[in-house]
Amino acid sequence: MSGLGFADSEWRWQGEQRCEDPALFPYLTRIFWLLVQPLSLVVLLLVAGLALSWLRRRWISRVLLGLALLLLFICCFTTFGYVLITPLEQRFERPAEPARIDGIVVLGGGLDGEVNSVRGGYELNRSGDRFVEALRLALIHPNARIVIAGGPAALVQQEPEARAGERLFEAFGVAADRILLDDQSRNTEENAQFAKQLAGATEGQTWLLVTSAFHMPRAVGLFRKADFPVVPWPADYLASGAEGVRIKPDQSPENMAVSSIALREWAGLLGYYLTGRIDEVLPGP
Repeated sequence: MSGLGFADSEWRWQGEQRCEDPALFPYLTRIFWLLVQPLSLVVLLLVAGLALSWLRRRWISRVLLGLALLLLFICCFTTFGYVLITPLEQRFERPAEPARIDGIVVLGGGLDGEVNSVRGGYELNRSGDRFVEALRLALIHPNARIVIAGGPAALVQQEPEARAGERLFEAFGVAADRILLDDQSRNTEENAQFAKQLAGATEGQTWLLVTSAFHMPRAVGLFRKADFPVVPWPADYLASGAEGVRIKPDQSPENMAVSSIALREWAGLLGYYLTGRIDEVLPGP
């Protein structure tokens, strides 16, 4: 096992110059999303509407309360999230499995960092299929190296996800000397840059990139920017692609979760494009 040992303060990406401090970007994006995710917006609109009702701005109050209820209804009781996430998940189709795989990069986001930090295990979360698929590939391609990319989450003090991922792979018999840990990266941009350094891939090698299907366009765009050629290997699908636009009154918590994931990913694609981190709003094959 090899970890990525340099400190965040010592590393600076030497590519395209940007006006913002790259060390702050992971924190700013998380703070932004905390404020604009659907449930946060609903709460903020309700609070603002209630406050304005006390100030006798009743028509504005009613508009804000109506917007909050409309947003809640659309995200919880319709297929809104599935319609948004389907083009992301269908952007890259899984190819035929190569006869030879030299390496596998699996991106963090599939393990429950809060639980694993305390219990020392490898509990999977709703995106855990990306780790299940990477483990399957590792077991049937015993010569492939595995890069587990997942450092500590910004704004939260917990164990880097890569370490829990290492425990998962070793529990299923994957030799420790095959596993390379990126336990420093805080977002997908750093995943790509650090994984390239760890992998040391050479021309002619085949490296698979395993992540959730909805996350694959942004991930591929960032790996291209880092000049690390990978074969996209999507997993963890959330939509069938056949939901269509309709009322979906059952499983409202799941509908809200998918809506939040889809909106976050589209916001991430736009933000990364506007800041020059990816070259297309929706990277494709």
